[in-house]
Amino acid sequence: MCANNQRPQTTAQNGGYDVLCYEGRISLYCFLATAGLVLLPSIPQIYYGIVPNVWGAILWGPVLYYALINMIIRFVLRNSDYQIAIRASFLGFTEAVSVLVICFAPTPWQQFGVYGCFMSFFHYSEFLVIAWANPRTLSLDSFMLNHSVHYGLAAAASWVEFILELYFLPDFKRYGHIWLLGVAMCACGEVIRKMAIITAGRSFTHLVQNEKHSDHKLITSGVYAYSRHPSYVGWFYWSIGTQLIMMNPLCICIYTLVSWLFFHDRIYVEEYSLLNFFQSDYVRYQNRVPTGLPFIKGYLLE
Repeated sequence: MCANNQRPQTTAQNGGYDVLCYEGRISLYCFLATAGLVLLPSIPQIYYGIVPNVWGAILWGPVLYYALINMIIRFVLRNSDYQIAIRASFLGFTEAVSVLVICFAPTPWQQFGVYGCFMSFFHYSEFLVIAWANPRTLSLDSFMLNHSVHYGLAAAASWVEFILELYFLPDFKRYGHIWLLGVAMCACGEVIRKMAIITAGRSFTHLVQNEKHSDHKLITSGVYAYSRHPSYVGWFYWSIGTQLIMMNPLCICIYTLVSWLFFHDRIYVEEYSLLNFFQSDYVRYQNRVPTGLPFIKGYLLE
């Protein structure tokens, strides 16, 4: 999107990276504005008991503010700008609601608020970091909200498990504060993945490439000095961490298995292409640095 639009592009450098492109700035403004405009009036209203004592009334204010923000976005922006803004605004809204759940919901639901914060930030930061590090490949898909049907079904399954177990086994959800391990895993996974994207810069894409572009380089520095696929490492542990936060034993096992199988196959296919791109340089890199994921070796030449 940034590479293909007709607007003047920013060419100034900021610490070696391009200044955030136009689409990135739109998304950032909408994400922060929505989160702020939902939180700022809602927190004092809920804290001081201004909200009516009616079931669901606590959500009336945030939903109304979000609806008004969307009306303004619809009036001001058009076409692709609107599509970017509406997605960033939605993620800002879910981030704000998650914060409200952490602050004001009954204790058992606070973990779900923490989960919501990590989910919202993960999807928004995917778009933002790509907008900064590699705007040539930026698209609406960079939000990864429509990653796949299976991804959506997996998320829905985790919500169902959380609600059912919260109803039947409420004490289990906060047993031994194990869920805090999930917070640490999500935070570390998020940092590792975003460091990988930034370090790779123009060589990073969300899709496996079958053809080598002129600016595609073999990155072996930074986090890539310790793992050949740090973005997958971060995503792998982040996904498991989300289920630890919610203390979903079934989904912890399922997410671990499915994620491992997904990255096993993806790394195998990706390294086949990387060996074609970089040949002996990549073989030496494989011999020196592991994939970073347990029991996954990648595509190795005999």
